[in-house]
Amino acid sequence: MKSTGGREPASSAIVTVPNLLSLLRILLIPAFVWLIVHRGTEMAGMLLFAGVAATDWVDGYVARRSNQVSELGKILDPVADRLAVGAGLVAVMARGALPLWAGLAILVRDAAVLLVGAALLAGRGIRIDVRFLGKSATAILMAAITWIAWGNFGLPLAEVALAAGWVLFGVGIVESYLAAGWYLGDILRARAGTGPRPPG
Repeated sequence: MKSTGGREPASSAIVTVPNLLSLLRILLIPAFVWLIVHRGTEMAGMLLFAGVAATDWVDGYVARRSNQVSELGKILDPVADRLAVGAGLVAVMARGALPLWAGLAILVRDAAVLLVGAALLAGRGIRIDVRFLGKSATAILMAAITWIAWGNFGLPLAEVALAAGWVLFGVGIVESYLAAGWYLGDILRARAGTGPRPPG
């Protein structure tokens, strides 16, 4: 797979601290899902989900600071993001802690980007690098999901968490769809072979 112009040079290393952190996030998904859907352990589940979300920024920071940016990491990191968000959404929706429309607004966007990207770039050996706006939207939406569910579960400071969660959801969903538009532009440029994408 070749890059479309990411600013971080990537190595072929597999066993790195950032990659292990991304793998750990994936391995923790069943744990926070079980805690969320099991009555009486919602707080522990939401705290674990928040911890998994927080490591999204940790592994990227470690990769850049320690010069451990890798081709595997550029794939594993967004995969861990999408799996964690999707699993968290399904878990809180199953418990009625997040409205169906809100969950679908996130899931439909993610599915559309994945399917359109796969259809347009199939067999071309091109990988689209993650944009900062996309990472920001993911982090904000993870926080929004956590706080909205926290409030709807009736956990401590529920009203404050619920209000803050919906504000974050509005910001995150707008960023998410804007990022989707930029990703579509990246995909079309890569498909047309017009060179590296602009930074953003």
